[in-house]
Amino acid sequence: MSILTSVKSYVTHYVGHEDDPKGNPNTANTAGTGRMTDQDNTGLPTKHFWSADYATTTFMDQGLMTARTDGMDPVPDTMTVYDIYADRARRTPDKPVLHFVENGAWTYRTGREVLNDIRKTAKGFLHYGIKKGDAVAFMCRTSYEWDIIDAAVLSIGGVIATIYDTDSAEQIRFIVNNSDARLLVVQTADMKAKADGAEKDCPTLERISCLESGLLQELQAYGESISDAELDQRINSIRKSDLCSIVYTSGSTAAPKGVEMTHEHYCQLARNLNAFIPNLTYDPEGSILLFLPQAHTFARAISYGVIYGEMQVYISSGLATLLPDLQESKPTVIIGVPRVFEKVYNAASQKAGHGIKGKIFSGAAEAARKYMTDISVQGWPTKRDAMRRAMYDPIVYNSLRQVLGGKTKWIVSGGAPLDPQLLGFFRGANVPVYEGYGLTETTAPCAFSPLGTPYHKGSVGIPFPGFTIRIAQDGEVQIKGTCVFHRYHKNDSATEDAFTPDGWYATGDLGRISRDGFLSLTGRKKDLIITAGGKNVSPRPIEEAIERSEIVSQALILGDKRPFISALVTLNEEALRPWLASKGLDQNMSTQEAAENAVVKAEVQKYVDKANEGVSRAESVRKFIILPEEFTQENGLMTPSMKVIRPKVIKRYADLLNTRMYVSKKTKATRR
Repeated sequence: MSILTSVKSYVTHYVGHEDDPKGNPNTANTAGTGRMTDQDNTGLPTKHFWSADYATTTFMDQGLMTARTDGMDPVPDTMTVYDIYADRARRTPDKPVLHFVENGAWTYRTGREVLNDIRKTAKGFLHYGIKKGDAVAFMCRTSYEWDIIDAAVLSIGGVIATIYDTDSAEQIRFIVNNSDARLLVVQTADMKAKADGAEKDCPTLERISCLESGLLQELQAYGESISDAELDQRINSIRKSDLCSIVYTSGSTAAPKGVEMTHEHYCQLARNLNAFIPNLTYDPEGSILLFLPQAHTFARAISYGVIYGEMQVYISSGLATLLPDLQESKPTVIIGVPRVFEKVYNAASQKAGHGIKGKIFSGAAEAARKYMTDISVQGWPTKRDAMRRAMYDPIVYNSLRQVLGGKTKWIVSGGAPLDPQLLGFFRGANVPVYEGYGLTETTAPCAFSPLGTPYHKGSVGIPFPGFTIRIAQDGEVQIKGTCVFHRYHKNDSATEDAFTPDGWYATGDLGRISRDGFLSLTGRKKDLIITAGGKNVSPRPIEEAIERSEIVSQALILGDKRPFISALVTLNEEALRPWLASKGLDQNMSTQEAAENAVVKAEVQKYVDKANEGVSRAESVRKFIILPEEFTQENGLMTPSMKVIRPKVIKRYADLLNTRMYVSKKTKATRR
């Protein structure tokens, strides 16, 4: 079939008439006008049903713009996380639930087999002497074992204290001490090596055990001495209000805090997720690929949610195997963080190269973004933009969808803001990426974009079912709901600071709400830069504009209490090499040499100039320095949820900032 024939077929099927966008089933979604005004409160209250039985209402409350999405009634007092697995085993005992790699090959466990492993392991913890309220610190990558250990400990009233698999020896000891853990369970020998000696440093710690050394089998063997009746007696004594986990924040702006989570937090979220989008979660042919760390609330909460439905869960071995794992699982749902979607886009761009294929990809990217801009501004595309988009679908967009498995219906980006330009590209390419918003303190999602909601450029969606969100006078996003945490573990002062006098959780994020209940984030209070001249600058939009360069990996905007705004920039190593070759430069030059190369600097300057076009001179980047290394978890400058740790970057490069970036006139004169 020729490209022209493909275009005609696609346009006939999907585009329709310019003034009649109805019947367009694709992921760009033309429902509604998509027009967002800044805190427009005329005509309130408004009510929309983005799900058949649960309304989203926008209204003014005590003079503050507020939006609420209805959720399910409270969970029964006796419901716990264990019941999520037990209910699934009852409904689908012989159907696959959890898929994972074992001995180099994919395998699975059915609902009955998963529950059986949980119960045998729980008996092992009972044999060890774990009592209700006892903490077990757990350091493990996303894996089948993670699910089993987690559910087993929670089923008997234990408390899982989460440790990221990349955490340092110091962080391990902090979490063990803060949680008063009796046991420390680690996955690998390398993790155990980091933990060795912790028994001496942590008064409550009795034992360090390693899954790689056979711990799971050991627990299940000891568990044979515990009867079903004894296990069930303990399980039946646990209540929804009981503490089940202490989840440690990733600490991108401050020291980690332990967020206390109850069974009710996770169970209520699971029920609301399934009630609101049953067409996805109750699809027995549907699947989700999990690759984010389950030590992070986002992946863990969504995992509980889909197990409560009927989807199958594929557990990836990590980002290194993500592409083959996508082909194996062919997921209908994917959850990720912006860094992952940036890498997907960059990989597609690099594969296209800098010749004719590169020009085609650039044209396709621009066509997709323009199409979605039309949708955001007026609710439907112009015929010209619709046809341009249709032209690229069979030759560019379809290939991208196939890379993601070819069956995706809902891809959710959370954990940090996603560049609106990147979101516009994916949605315009008919790749169903939707943005959500949540925090550890809200059991992950507190705002999301379910299928069927209109496209609002820059929005993270409507309140998640059961949440109410308001915008304070200073622009702060504040939240109420059953799934909002109650306290930080052993940190009363931080708990007090986290809530307003009238009981709302103060997120520290800045945002606005549209008349139809869509939340947009505009920055973060702690990241807000106040220059020496008193100008307030939100760094993220500027960073996003610079990061759109194919050779830029990260940009960090600085300038707090400084005379001007500056940027630290890191290079995308994978994209850099072919880019250098395309410019006739030595593609094997070191990253240090590339950081100092005049052509590389000129390329970055182009994107700095583009970023400066949309801001005042006081907000513009006057100077930047390219660093020879990226911000990573390994060098301690990025959290496990892939957010740059601003204070640590500033501390690490303090000398560079003081001697090269911000040099006083007196110092310059002395040097002359």
